[in-house]
Amino acid sequence: MDLGLYQQQTMKLVMTNELRQAITILQYSALDLNNYLHEQQLENPLIELKESRAHEELVRDSMNLQTPYYDRGSRHDHDDDYSPLDHVSDQTEGLQDFLLSQLRLLKLPDAQRRIVVYLALCVDENGYLPYTIEKLAEELDEPLENTESALHILQSLEPAGVGARSLKDCLLLQLRQLENRDLLAERVVEEDLDLLGKKQYKKIAKKAGVDVQDIQTIADLIQTLNPRPGAVFQDEPAKYVTPDITVKKIEGRYKVMLNDQYLPKVSLNRQYEKMLKENNEELTGYLKQKHEQLQWIIKSIAQRQQTLKNVTEAIIKHQEAFLDHGPGYLQPLTLKQIAQIVDVHESTVSRATTRKYVQTPRGVFELKYFFNSMVGGGAGGSDGTSSEKVKIYLKRLVDEEPKAKPLSDQKLAELLKSEHDIHVSRRTVAKYRDEMHIPSSSQRKRYA
Repeated sequence: MDLGLYQQQTMKLVMTNELRQAITILQYSALDLNNYLHEQQLENPLIELKESRAHEELVRDSMNLQTPYYDRGSRHDHDDDYSPLDHVSDQTEGLQDFLLSQLRLLKLPDAQRRIVVYLALCVDENGYLPYTIEKLAEELDEPLENTESALHILQSLEPAGVGARSLKDCLLLQLRQLENRDLLAERVVEEDLDLLGKKQYKKIAKKAGVDVQDIQTIADLIQTLNPRPGAVFQDEPAKYVTPDITVKKIEGRYKVMLNDQYLPKVSLNRQYEKMLKENNEELTGYLKQKHEQLQWIIKSIAQRQQTLKNVTEAIIKHQEAFLDHGPGYLQPLTLKQIAQIVDVHESTVSRATTRKYVQTPRGVFELKYFFNSMVGGGAGGSDGTSSEKVKIYLKRLVDEEPKAKPLSDQKLAELLKSEHDIHVSRRTVAKYRDEMHIPSSSQRKRYA
């Protein structure tokens, strides 16, 4: 073996602050990028941001439409110093107001009314009372029987099921308020709610000494009840998605347009421009550094927008059939395919499509939606199809199956092969079924 000194040239990519910044800006959504630019403005006096009119209108509209959300505090530590009233909601309208309005119509002794009002104020956003009756009695400094009596009054109010301490309690309260009470249903919920949830109807029927069809009827009845009676009073703030791109069909062709109007315009603050030319070495050194940062931000934003446009154009060109005809025509597509078309790395495509939304004639979609795997085609060499299309066929088969004898995953795989020339395994069917929240065949079975 020869020993000696050799020279060798190698190329190494160094992660500079500028490169890291460009990557960060690329992966930001429009909203995140807007926030990032305002943060940078606080750190860099040379950055000047001019909000567009479209962005100002978007912010104003969202503030006008959103309703306040308050933490109603259904979670707590149950320590001795804790009072249920510590987390009473500040909402001016809602479930608690509805309960109090009903109490005003009831003729109750003042002492009892005080207890019921207290309990009503302790109800959480789902309509449950997440405290033990002993804890409530202690807080009220009332005998246990008085508190229990007040609880019964609360539980007689609308919505049915309010004031429950558990799911079983909630369902029983609703069953007992039905015009035609079903005692068997109440018994099943009281004794076998877990089995009912697992759809073990035969086991319940054998235990109760009734036909399995009777248990199926009870299960159908339970499905009409509300496990969260207070949820109808919740008023969550509206969630807004700001599309980064708009796609329109113009003269028979799809055109991709960046929504730059939702981003502020980044420019040099002219108040500091003259200071860059001053003789103060320390000051000009600082300002030149900040000026370089500003230039990199402007350059990174331009690169982001161009990459986003190039990637989206490649995606839309591949998925024109989807835009023309709907989800059943979504084509198989991978990050690698788009990366090769745009001539960038797969990770760049991933960053450019994550949390980026596109407004299309068929609605708003995250760009990631258009990527889906290919499922094997037929033995004759036919091309594979997209996983999204397979799911559409799969759902159709389940919707049309005999309810008394649902199709197994193996049978579904065989039907996909015979009817659509799609070759997938039983495991793939089970995977897609789980993704679509379709129960197994045993859980889909009906006995009536």
